[in-house]
Amino acid sequence: MPEISRFYGIVIKMFFKDHTPPHFHAEYGEYEAIFDINTLEIIKGELPNRAKILVIEWAIEHRKELLKNWEKTKIPEILEKIDPLK
Repeated sequence: MPEISRFYGIVIKMFFKDHTPPHFHAEYGEYEAIFDINTLEIIKGELPNRAKILVIEWAIEHRKELLKNWEKTKIPEILEKIDPLK
């Protein structure tokens, strides 16, 4: 599963040819959550509240890039790295 970003100990990844809805995986320590790109809701798993807030803040800033990478997972094509949260 390609890593597309990393910030504050949070790792963001996407699988190739993964199931819908468009989503990404966020890992923080022993926690993992899957976020819907369109709604930014957790559709599976959990993260501590502070990590969840950081992931959502990052995803709002990079939603277009996330959707572009989601389309690339269908081909599959190399995914673009996305800047971390600053």
